[in-house]
Amino acid sequence: MASNVLYSSAAAYERFHRVQGQALVRQILNSLTGKSERLMSYDEVKDLLLARGQIKMRDTQMIRLDRIVGSVGRYRDFDRYFLPLSGANAERWKRIDMALNRLEDLPPIEVYQLGEVYFVRDGNHRVSVARANGLSHIEAWVTVIDVPVELTSDVQPDEMIIKVEHAHFLDQTDLNTLRPDAHIELTEPGRYQQLLEHIHVHHYYLGLEQQRDVPYAESVASWYDNVYLPTVESVREQNL
Repeated sequence: MASNVLYSSAAAYERFHRVQGQALVRQILNSLTGKSERLMSYDEVKDLLLARGQIKMRDTQMIRLDRIVGSVGRYRDFDRYFLPLSGANAERWKRIDMALNRLEDLPPIEVYQLGEVYFVRDGNHRVSVARANGLSHIEAWVTVIDVPVELTSDVQPDEMIIKVEHAHFLDQTDLNTLRPDAHIELTEPGRYQQLLEHIHVHHYYLGLEQQRDVPYAESVASWYDNVYLPTVESVREQNL
């Protein structure tokens, strides 16, 4: 980007309100179509993912802006494309826009990396300004979080939740080991938790029926063979 020492506060003001207007239009269209373009909450995703640890990168690196999908604390102030919403600080946004266009030094942002995507710890307004100015990368301090599922920049919030719940379901049941041919793929958040509850109930009644302490793994296999599979086969036979 060429330096523009004459870049004024009026130009920054005009750019801010233009991109904020774009965000408003997206919100209206999404309300009509039911599509979600909300920015993801890091804390919500991390809790769901049961993150196993952190690895602090020693150096900064250039990261792709289109892989930043969430924020630690300001996920309500910007949309999925980091267009500013009503909660964004207009004055801070404009100051950063002026600094960027005058090629003044801006500190690297701080992000958490989960899979292939990033969540902003510090620097949400800098990300928003960079995207509004057509940049593709930004300098960042990166902390890598080890997670059990593959996350990419095109994943939607509900899809991410389903991926996480599926990983948690397999971790709790070990079904992929007990029944390697089992492929349970659900399409709505919260459904894997219902399956876990079904298994717990089956475990309880199986112990009563056999009058012994049934190992949980045995109950999982029994549930899959005698409850889940017959139900699925019946649904398929009825073309439901």
